[in-house]
Amino acid sequence: MTASAQQQARRQQRIEELCAASLRAMTGDADLHYRGGRLYQGETRLPTHAPHLRIDPARDKFADCRAAADGMALRLLHSDAVLHRRLCPEDPVERLVFELLEQLRVETRVPDSMPGIAANLRQRFERWSRAFHQSGVTEGSIGLLLYTVAQMCWSRLHARPVLEETEDYIEGTRASLVAQLGTALAGLRRHRHDQAAYAEHALTIAHFVGERVRAERAAAESDDGDADQEEEATGAFALLLDFDEGEGDDNGIAAAASGRSKVFEDAALSYRVFTTRFDREVAAGSLVRHALLREYRERLDQATAEQAINLPRLARRLGSVLWEPRPSGWMSGEEEGRIDGRRLAQLVSSPTERRLFYREQVKLGTDCTVSLLIDCSGSMKHHILPVTMMAESLMRALEMIGASTELLGFTTGAWNGGRAYQAWLRGGRPRGPGRLNEICHMVFKDADRSWRRARTDIAALLKPDLFREGIDGEAVDWACERLLTRPEGRRILIVISDGCPADSATNLANDAYYLDNHLKEVVARRTREGQVEVLGLGVGLDLSPFYRRSLATDMSQALDTHLFDEIVDLVGGRRRR
Repeated sequence: MTASAQQQARRQQRIEELCAASLRAMTGDADLHYRGGRLYQGETRLPTHAPHLRIDPARDKFADCRAAADGMALRLLHSDAVLHRRLCPEDPVERLVFELLEQLRVETRVPDSMPGIAANLRQRFERWSRAFHQSGVTEGSIGLLLYTVAQMCWSRLHARPVLEETEDYIEGTRASLVAQLGTALAGLRRHRHDQAAYAEHALTIAHFVGERVRAERAAAESDDGDADQEEEATGAFALLLDFDEGEGDDNGIAAAASGRSKVFEDAALSYRVFTTRFDREVAAGSLVRHALLREYRERLDQATAEQAINLPRLARRLGSVLWEPRPSGWMSGEEEGRIDGRRLAQLVSSPTERRLFYREQVKLGTDCTVSLLIDCSGSMKHHILPVTMMAESLMRALEMIGASTELLGFTTGAWNGGRAYQAWLRGGRPRGPGRLNEICHMVFKDADRSWRRARTDIAALLKPDLFREGIDGEAVDWACERLLTRPEGRRILIVISDGCPADSATNLANDAYYLDNHLKEVVARRTREGQVEVLGLGVGLDLSPFYRRSLATDMSQALDTHLFDEIVDLVGGRRRR
């Protein structure tokens, strides 16, 4: 992940955080959030319903992103999704137009008390119109038709003139359409507050456009060049509009790739494990010779000293988000509070005495445990030195403010399935076996040991042959179960990874996204339960498709103050809800 890509990822995360906050404020729905550049309501992804709301946070201005969020908020507030789905036509072109017209309808429902939202949406539609025209797509007949219909409907609904720059260009097409769509256009404006009545006129326009597009395509089939141009027009108009699950945005940011697992869904989201006979949980220090551990420790100490990390500052920043008022005994001899019966005799002997009360003393402290779970898959060993230094720095700073910490890791016992895979082969290769490898969960430091006592075992992270494949979902579940045994009131799990769950044997015997979908299910379930806060820290990768609260980092650079500040913000809950 290059520095520029990392900056883009951070900018996108910040924009999504602000837009999600705006959406939640407008709708009152606390479950709205962005993940992987997409809007979610809880764990349900909400599609983008109109081409002018499809934005790229990496390139578009913040005003465009905010306008898209405003448009989605109005859609959630003023559109009956059940009625809309029932009326929506199946033909893709007709559906495109119908979706656009419904979005334009709800954008007329902006309250008079919110002129800023109306301005955001107007400016966004105008910018999209200019970009669409300047792309050259309107030079084709289908592109010109779609563009002109969009301009006419927007103009009629908002009682505003069409875009001035293209008014002359579309005038001929516009004049020919008015005669055929005049009644429907008037109906849009008249019934914009009644979704069902409005839909009748919107469907009329959608059917008309669909028939014209089909006729234009049929005429263009004899000329391959024209056919290609018309396909480009509908594509540029965002024809699919999130109707297809596999569609994604190419925004130049390294994001974790994920998709749907048919095997996982067919099993009613039930995760299977072929055998647990070879699974193990081990103390990581026992996997490395003592002499080699000392060498790793010396190497780690030298690298940490060169980084010159300001631990007291990091501890203060962590304290600012984790400290809470806690009772710390009682103070007597106070001039206000509860009467202290032991001092009543003083009142008799000295009637002017006022220090007869006691009150509870409150000090700042932490009632928190933080677990760091490191992905020990093969690709992570290239980043493991800076990752280990970062993890150690966080643990040391957390201990300075009184928080408990533990350091865990997960890998597999073998490459390509190992003994579990061989058992599956001997068993006749039954279909849908689930996880087909032997997992290895490693404890580098448990929560009851201080960093100083565990520092030698932590150096085992530098042993290269510990890194094999990664089965993240089970590891997150395991780490959460460990945290639930802790007495602290707040429990935080930070998963540090540079990729998606990967085990070649499991993927081949099930499908490519089986482990991905299990990880999503685990994180969603733990988030719903609310007993453990699960955070994702991506090493050169945006993990937001899996973790609602996540941060992308660049471990090829020095561990600077800015990186730790962003991690503190993530822990404090300011990075994604």
